[in-house]
Amino acid sequence: MPVALITGASEGLGLALAHEFARAGHALLLVARTGSALTAAAAELARATGVDVHTHSADLSTIEGCKSVECALNEYGLHAEFLVNNAGIGLSGPFVENGSDDLMRLADLNMRAVTDLTHRLLPGMIARGSGGVLNIASLGGYLPGPFQAAYYASKSYVMSLSEALAYEVAGTNVRVSVFAPGPLATRFHERMESQNDIYIRFMGLMSVEQAAQSAYRNFVRGRMVIVPGFINYISAQFLRILPHTLLVPFAAWLLRRREGASNA
Repeated sequence: MPVALITGASEGLGLALAHEFARAGHALLLVARTGSALTAAAAELARATGVDVHTHSADLSTIEGCKSVECALNEYGLHAEFLVNNAGIGLSGPFVENGSDDLMRLADLNMRAVTDLTHRLLPGMIARGSGGVLNIASLGGYLPGPFQAAYYASKSYVMSLSEALAYEVAGTNVRVSVFAPGPLATRFHERMESQNDIYIRFMGLMSVEQAAQSAYRNFVRGRMVIVPGFINYISAQFLRILPHTLLVPFAAWLLRRREGASNA
């Protein structure tokens, strides 16, 4: 049975994307680290949409976790028609103050897991001549981000990988797209203690429902790079052409942690 396999699917953008795929009639395999949240999300989706929803709990920051996803597909008798690499984490603050374990987990989850799962599942899509990969990056992937240095670098990797693979699969009837939103209204910023930073107020927060609708709509249309929202789209065009000598100091001003500042 074909499924849309969505990582980081227990909440936030991942769950919103699962709703979009389910509303279009796609069965799902939801993958996340926390089993209880995953079970609740799956029950909600099945009740709301009526599609088959399978779940698999795994820590994708480990090699074993990524291997287990492929094993789960085989055990359920499924194949990934679509892969949505949404799972990811962020880190804020000066790079030298980030914990070593935290940095390695970010690199493993945001880059290695995306590479691993795509490498495992993309060949089957090409062999079947259908399907696609939707990778979740960020508007921050367009530039270096002082005070979120590793996170911005990881999303730049995802964007570069996605655009290269989109070229490689041209003519196979398989699509590879990358979604690059600005800040979203999720717990992501609170988790990395950046909820008071100026970029939140400067850019504003897009709802995950609006972001997911844009991502899914443009993915099925075959758009390679998807930037949701007019302001974000215009920002992306400027980020493509402005020199980093101007962009990096501006990004640092936006991203420097401001303890206890008002976010009103």
